[in-house]
Amino acid sequence: MKTDIEIAQSCVMQPIGRIAEAAGIGEKYLECYGKTKAKVDLAFLQESRRPQGKLILVTAITPTPAGEGKTTTTIGLADGLRRIGKQSVVAMREPSLGPVFGVKGGACGGGYAQVVPMEDINLHFTGDIHAIGAANNLLAALLDNHIQQGNALGIDPKRVTWRRCLDMNDRQLRNIVDGLGGRANGVPREDGFDITVASEIMAVLCLADSISDLKARLSRIVVGYSYEGKPVTCGQLKAAGAMAALLKDAVKPNLVQTLEGTPAFVHGGPFANIAHGCNSVLATKMALRCADYAVTEAGFGADLGAEKFLDIKCRAAGLEPSAVVVVATVRALKMHGGLDKKQLDTEDLAALERGVPNLLRHVDNIKNVYGLPCVVAVNRFPTDTQAELDFIIAKCRELGVNTVLSEVWAKGGEGGMALAEEVVRLCREEKGDFRFSYPLDASLEEKLRAVVTRVYRGAGLALTPGAQKQLKELTDLGFGGLPVCIAKTQYSFSDDPALLGAPEGFTVTVRNLKVSAGAGFVVALTGEIMTMPGLPKSPAAERIDLDENGVISGLF
Repeated sequence: MKTDIEIAQSCVMQPIGRIAEAAGIGEKYLECYGKTKAKVDLAFLQESRRPQGKLILVTAITPTPAGEGKTTTTIGLADGLRRIGKQSVVAMREPSLGPVFGVKGGACGGGYAQVVPMEDINLHFTGDIHAIGAANNLLAALLDNHIQQGNALGIDPKRVTWRRCLDMNDRQLRNIVDGLGGRANGVPREDGFDITVASEIMAVLCLADSISDLKARLSRIVVGYSYEGKPVTCGQLKAAGAMAALLKDAVKPNLVQTLEGTPAFVHGGPFANIAHGCNSVLATKMALRCADYAVTEAGFGADLGAEKFLDIKCRAAGLEPSAVVVVATVRALKMHGGLDKKQLDTEDLAALERGVPNLLRHVDNIKNVYGLPCVVAVNRFPTDTQAELDFIIAKCRELGVNTVLSEVWAKGGEGGMALAEEVVRLCREEKGDFRFSYPLDASLEEKLRAVVTRVYRGAGLALTPGAQKQLKELTDLGFGGLPVCIAKTQYSFSDDPALLGAPEGFTVTVRNLKVSAGAGFVVALTGEIMTMPGLPKSPAAERIDLDENGVISGLF
């Protein structure tokens, strides 16, 4: 059996100009990066006269080590839509180097449902994430230089909130002390690094809808507080223009293709457990101008990526999905039911019954909290039994939701045709009543509580004394009208990764609050969530290699 990278490397890719033509993007808008990658000029959005297509969101159950295949399903669904005669485009996030070299080993789909060139996308791609890191660290350098050069803004070094970043999992840099070595080397202070995809610059780039909006958002970024307790912004440091210059090309969406030649926008990559987890607004809007169906995904489970996609991205950009796909596997649901990964190949309806409430809660949220039409896509594995599949189908039918078997990993678009047919039916026959999980005019605490109780289904919300103080301060400073972005473990509805399935009666504890004024939301940190991940005991990087012919191996 071929590996994912072997399948990708055997693909004969079409010239990117032909892919652009299929998407209705004229040559004048293309900025090619070799033969198979291009950026699309933002003028395309202003000048396109094509009616907007339908937006399809792909999300998933709470992730497990057994895997769910959300990205693979997203790509296979877009290919499946083309196979049944519909024009479709994919809009996805681009991978971060940290997970590529850490646990994932790649994030371009799998099997015969991938975006290519797989190696380029997983590694440096078009340099977007590097540009975001440079812009982030330029702001950090200007901030510390301002303090060093007289500190006219009266910035309190103990209340600097802006951190440096790099696109790698490196726990050693989470908390550091810098500025050591004497006066000429800066003002000593506590500092730290975040992974680039958790940087507010990434969120800003992904939520901006134009260059002018990008610059305005950059200017609003709060980097720290003065001795008087007033927020100090990027605009006050006169950094926004130079940062925008660094992001001039990065803000333009990247165009690539699937293995079957479906156009794919791969742009932006904020994590969904510590950021808002969606590809860029600009890429999504371009996709909607290029096809009848734009298929996009949101990171991790629906309680994270989909919640933020709907409550933050759709609210900010005026988007409304026509249908939602919730991806699950029998294997993952059995893990939620308490089985060890080594026991998943054996039929176990009792474990499935214990685990299926996780799926049903996500589905219920999509239908009844957000008011959107929904279908469950079960990624079929050879070890799945008919009795197990029938059990899931029956349980979903009780919620008024159809279940479709997906075989896109093994069959590509052919294995996604049934799912494509159901998505088209949903868009045609079931009108949604889209709504958010909380109103913007609610207080920050009310918004947090709404997500915890309505989406996670927890019993309540607790704020540490420090978080209570921060909540009051942010409200007093005028940030109370922003949406909330909750950073929590992806492995549970709760803030405890050990609580699998559909736990109840739990309390989510918020330990820290900070404003991302440029992105336009307030971040709430819960549990043990880290903004700089670490590498596992056996990182994927140990198995990635390059031969004498320049061929990469080990990505998967």
